[in-house]
Amino acid sequence: MAGNWLPAAQLTGSGRPVLQPGEVECSLLSSVDLFSEETPSFPNLKAGLVILTTHRLIWVQESTTSPTAIFIPLSAITHIFSLKKTIKSMFASPRFRFQASLGEKGTKGVVVITLILRGKSDIDSFVEKFWEAWRKKAWEDGMKSGSEASGSVLGSGSGHGSGGDGGLAVRMPVVGVAGILRKEQEMWENTDKSLQEAFQDLNALMNKAKEMVILAERMRSKLLSGSTSQATGTNDEEIGTKEEMQELLLSVGIVSPVTKESAGALYHQQLSRQLADFAKIPLERAGGMINFIDIYCLFNRARGTELISPDDLLRACSLWEKFDVYASLFPLHIHIYIFASLFILELVLNYRVYVTWGSFQLLPCLNRKRK
Repeated sequence: MAGNWLPAAQLTGSGRPVLQPGEVECSLLSSVDLFSEETPSFPNLKAGLVILTTHRLIWVQESTTSPTAIFIPLSAITHIFSLKKTIKSMFASPRFRFQASLGEKGTKGVVVITLILRGKSDIDSFVEKFWEAWRKKAWEDGMKSGSEASGSVLGSGSGHGSGGDGGLAVRMPVVGVAGILRKEQEMWENTDKSLQEAFQDLNALMNKAKEMVILAERMRSKLLSGSTSQATGTNDEEIGTKEEMQELLLSVGIVSPVTKESAGALYHQQLSRQLADFAKIPLERAGGMINFIDIYCLFNRARGTELISPDDLLRACSLWEKFDVYASLFPLHIHIYIFASLFILELVLNYRVYVTWGSFQLLPCLNRKRK
């Protein structure tokens, strides 16, 4: 039903939305109803999680075993209605409305959508962030960068064309090895400039941290595409260097880390889901078991300036039992914790496979935990 009106949003294995390039989470609300009073055919969505980002308003149905999600692009919103403060509103669940042009190119028409907040949430703060994200129009930055990239491709393709086509001859065409080197030089100069600006003072560093993560992801994607298209003619040393650089860029950071400011009361729940998505690759590289301290250091490095405490990480791990997560955290000894995949734990418990971690045997530790 919702698919006829609203597009589906992709979710990770832990139930968090897959963000678009440059998209950052702004606020989260639980137990939110989404419907339209003026349009009866519009789907009536009950008690879901609403995630406001710089690009979209995402609604996630969490009550089911397999979460589903839909989204409304902020670019489709045409008007946001002001909150009405009345005596009746003081005793009812807070609500606010906005107007959106739905469907591809507005084919579904203009719909007035209402959000009702059933949980304990600050409606004023959410609406303020909603207005701010809508006014900033961050999605247009991604469209501009995409158009610039396509423009550079057109310029390179018209290098041997007639000189009379002035519209495509604004920039120097990227031709041959010299053109590629010049483009790489420009990219590194822009990167160096961004780094110099970021390290001027602490405030600049905090503001530029997310830009550095996005820049690193773009560089990594270019390396990945370049390694596939230029596989021929490269030696093993160059391939190894590219793979090493890709791993370094991958560990630079999480574009949109969960924070107490954005998640509010859902902080530890969403932190637990984000940790589950992040820890999968390090756990696989470590062979199915990894130290708690290692995950803590890797996760904090990936979060950049949004550091968390060990207690926050422990609380996030304790919530994994509520989700369908591939791993578990358990104590080997007092103050000694490790992450282990469920496959490893099944081998130890059900098949009595002899597995050790340093001087500890896993089977006695697991038996103590079960008691």
